[in-house]
Amino acid sequence: MNRNDVKIIGKTNLYQGHFRLDKYRFRQRKFDGSWSKTVAREVLDRGAAVALLLYDPDRDAVVLIEQFRLPSMLAGSNGWQIEPVAGLTDKAGESEQDVARREAKEEAGLEVTGELVFVQRILPSTGAMTERVSIYCARVDSRRAGGVHGNADEGEDIRVLVKPFREAMRMMRTGAIDNAHCVVALYWLAANRAKLKRRWAQPATRRKPRLASKSSRA
Repeated sequence: MNRNDVKIIGKTNLYQGHFRLDKYRFRQRKFDGSWSKTVAREVLDRGAAVALLLYDPDRDAVVLIEQFRLPSMLAGSNGWQIEPVAGLTDKAGESEQDVARREAKEEAGLEVTGELVFVQRILPSTGAMTERVSIYCARVDSRRAGGVHGNADEGEDIRVLVKPFREAMRMMRTGAIDNAHCVVALYWLAANRAKLKRRWAQPATRRKPRLASKSSRA
């Protein structure tokens, strides 16, 4: 099925603030070929975002960030979430990779000058919001990482964490890391770590091994 199998009957804006909340009335074609009754759903218009996993292949370490997230606390998890650097693609003229590099500087204090390797595009909560997150991986020198960063005007207070790869995986498996972007990125790194080390260890003119990645369709 595709967009032709959905009829948007009406849309009402309920709230416009940091995010936008709209109420939709729609009908959808059912699997038996008939049309559903009119359904009403609230949708949080979150927009598109980019997450960047910072990896140091020489020390087999990841650079992550920790910051307070009220919704995760309200959901019963730890309010101080461990995440990859990330940001919204809400500035005109910025590509996904531009956003990733900017956020690495703002949130982790690190300059990313090499390639960004595409990991995956995900829809974190398809039943509630429009957000689509593009995840990338970049090489960094973790010896340069540390401190507290963030945009003070936006109330950000972001601590940089450097974790050996195996420790980061252990934290994820025990629930200390439950941020969706981070979980996807770490599982991808687990599957591609050896190839990634070889890719970044050889001259750029040589052939780079293909990395495992799912379809980039959102």
